[in-house]
Amino acid sequence: MTSPVPLAYDERLTAPRTWWLIAVAVGFSMALIVLPYGGLAALGGFGAGTLVACMWVSAQGSSRIRVTHDQLIADQARIPLTALGDVLVLEGEEARAWRTYKADLRAHTLMRSYVTGAVRIENTDPDDPTPYIFLSTRTPQALADALGHARTA
Repeated sequence: MTSPVPLAYDERLTAPRTWWLIAVAVGFSMALIVLPYGGLAALGGFGAGTLVACMWVSAQGSSRIRVTHDQLIADQARIPLTALGDVLVLEGEEARAWRTYKADLRAHTLMRSYVTGAVRIENTDPDDPTPYIFLSTRTPQALADALGHARTA
């Protein structure tokens, strides 16, 4: 039996804590909407509204970025490290530019609006029309270093 290969990088793009408070506020809003139908309806509206909003927040915060010894895993995408080229670390305005007007619609993206940092990784696979991979990350330099280390190892 082989031992599992340790991850070189692992990040979960969790939603901000304030989004959870907003989800509860959505529940209160639903309770107020159905309050004219009685207290039990308001309680049901609160429960249903909060549940749906929390499910949405949870889905937004379930994305993961991982780097193993031979591949980059971004959500459901599994990209071999041999197909990756140069890594560009993006912060602030430059990351926003690559999310908006500099973006190529053919690129593979994993973007989260609440994460300001990103990396742009060239795709060197000639059979793949995707020009680059754009990943939102809270630690873009650490992800770039992990990709560089995993490719040389």
